[in-house]
Amino acid sequence: MTESEQIARLQGVVEDLLHEARNQGADAAEAGVSAQTGLSVTVRLGETETIEHTSDNGLGITVYFGRRKGSANTTDLRPEAIRESVAAACRIARYTSEDPAAGLADPDLLARDVPDLDLYHPWQVDAEQAAAIARECEDAARHADPRISNSEGATLYTQRSSFVYGNSHGFIGGYPTTRHSLSCAVIAQQGDEMQRDYWYDSSRVPSELADPAEIGRRAAERTLARLDGRHLSTRECPVLFRADIAPSLLRSLFGAIRGHAVYRKSTFLLDQIGEQIFPEWVGVTENPLQPRGPASAPFDNEGVATRYRELISGGVLQGYLLDSYAARKLGMQSTASAGGVRNARITSSGESFADLLSKMDRGVLVTELMGQGSNMVTGDYSRGAAGFWVENGEIQYPIEEITVAGNLRDMYHQLLAVGTDDDIPSSIKTGSWLIERMTVGGN
Repeated sequence: MTESEQIARLQGVVEDLLHEARNQGADAAEAGVSAQTGLSVTVRLGETETIEHTSDNGLGITVYFGRRKGSANTTDLRPEAIRESVAAACRIARYTSEDPAAGLADPDLLARDVPDLDLYHPWQVDAEQAAAIARECEDAARHADPRISNSEGATLYTQRSSFVYGNSHGFIGGYPTTRHSLSCAVIAQQGDEMQRDYWYDSSRVPSELADPAEIGRRAAERTLARLDGRHLSTRECPVLFRADIAPSLLRSLFGAIRGHAVYRKSTFLLDQIGEQIFPEWVGVTENPLQPRGPASAPFDNEGVATRYRELISGGVLQGYLLDSYAARKLGMQSTASAGGVRNARITSSGESFADLLSKMDRGVLVTELMGQGSNMVTGDYSRGAAGFWVENGEIQYPIEEITVAGNLRDMYHQLLAVGTDDDIPSSIKTGSWLIERMTVGGN
């Protein structure tokens, strides 16, 4: 079945769902259906360890009786399963309370033209070819240094997906996507000490994946760099969050400006639209319409047309992230944020990674974070961490078993620089972050 035929099939399923919802008395309904196939091959110590073929379907239906809402999900796309799912959603809706904020998205905001964002690039790779690529990646890591003593393997993953959403406003739209990735994780040993690290790459387009051997070598380099880790005494100092760690700081920002956190008053950024959150040089944008973008989508999970947005401009918060429900609760308009932020980017201050080390002079470079230590109500931040001690602008030695602590509001205000080293495979584009001062907990 071609991808266009698959989309047409899923559109038929959505139309059947909406028709069945009307037949069962619903005033309004919305449905999303997805289908995906994938291949995952893992090679460990030179041998093919697992070959996994996946084929999954998903269906979700939400019905409204006035302002009463009911939802149901299934992985079965047969007609009888569709009828049963709609009936289950209707039963739930009939027994729930009225909610003035419940309902479909504003019809005026729905995507009437669905642009082609060039998201579909299938990879005709079989299990044997995938294993050969993964083996090349792992071999490069294992042979990089005699201290690489073991491996968790290298995995090649390729996936094709199709998604269709429709609602009783007359909207129906869908599009296919692909995603491909290659990753490697190895273990280094020196005496009794063992350390583990990894590297990976991902892309919509298979030819744009990094060279397998380069991914393996980088995994080995990161692992070897962690050997001979030391402890620190507790102190206050500058902290540099490496580029592959820095996206977590933006995710905390996005969590704090989500509409659901705002209307519940469970965020440290309550009532902060128009207020200075970052230094003036900082801008944060999202661009859901980026061709081939890792999180691109022509419409959100409610069919609302997506668009380029400035979330932070001149360091000032410009707006919240709102789906239709949160927008109604706050007396605002949906920002096409059902499903999250898509292709976020933060302004770079222009320094390379080496420049950031030099600018920090003396402090902690964080390369790993552990645990969930962010309090979205107060902004208090405390995470287990590992990384490197920096002196005179140069990395001196690895450090482990530390915590980095502060308050997100202060951390955002004290952002001194964002590097140009933003070539990390992520839907959040950022270089390394240099924070002026944090508490580093050690011995």
